[in-house]
Amino acid sequence: MKKILVYLEPQNNGFKRVSNELITAAKNLAQSNGAEIFGLCIGGNPSIFTSAGQFGLKKLVSVEFSGAYSSTAYAEIVSQVAKAESADVLLFAANAAGLEIAPRVAAKIDAGYVADCVGLEVADGNIIATKPVYAGKALIKTKINKATKIFSLRPNVFTAIKNDVGSPEVTNFTATISDNDKKATVTNVSKNAGKLDVSEADIIVSGGRGFKEAGNFSMVENLAATLGGAVGASRAVVDAGWRPHAEQVGQTGKTVSPNLYVACAISGAVQHLAGMSSSKVILAINKDKDAPIFKVADYGIIGDVFEIVPKLTEKIKAVKG
Repeated sequence: MKKILVYLEPQNNGFKRVSNELITAAKNLAQSNGAEIFGLCIGGNPSIFTSAGQFGLKKLVSVEFSGAYSSTAYAEIVSQVAKAESADVLLFAANAAGLEIAPRVAAKIDAGYVADCVGLEVADGNIIATKPVYAGKALIKTKINKATKIFSLRPNVFTAIKNDVGSPEVTNFTATISDNDKKATVTNVSKNAGKLDVSEADIIVSGGRGFKEAGNFSMVENLAATLGGAVGASRAVVDAGWRPHAEQVGQTGKTVSPNLYVACAISGAVQHLAGMSSSKVILAINKDKDAPIFKVADYGIIGDVFEIVPKLTEKIKAVKG
């Protein structure tokens, strides 16, 4: 391990929180042998680069890119930068963008790839990755034997630690991109205006089919708003058309690891647990004392959500003043 490339995703006036987590993870890896770390930002405004320095990033490669987001083009750019900089370890977020780009890069540069890591450590000169398997029922430790290694890290698992080193040294890189590289291009993006993304939120309040109908989800929204968190939903709720797929948490939705996950009227099917079991604190509210969700919950309330959630919301409002 000589050089670590960290893929950074711009957001608003800085980078996504998970990008800052990647920087910290890279620094932890580099402690073993002093490997050099640099960030890669594609199409980002130079005004946001300073924010990466707040988490200890000293070098950053910037690549200009015009037009709509293209995973195939971005993968080609990352591959060219990785080769030019002789990076032998690449870190991505295990989010929509990272999980789409990382395997493409691995194929292009003949690298080994481990996705959705929840732990990285160095032992006997090897990087050992920990990742969930069997829908989150177990964890395995694995290593990559190829010279170039790529890992995508689960968001909200690797805590970002501030270590301000000032503005990073920026190098501009000009990539050679053809029309053929833009085979996959995003043409339209629909967002829930003003709502937090569950994959970026510190607090998530999720609801299940125990709420019986879409109109009752206002209780989940009120509790989430009171806590300053995002609204999540189980697959059954999304399949019923009560909530958008962007809010779905689980194996076929989004994987989240917030500081607090509140599961309301969610039984805890294996597919749902796979997407939230790594949350730092889990509070479950369910009338069924034998619901599987209580096996992973740190705190549990047995009772009717129609009574408990409104009361909990009011109590929190009173405490917050």
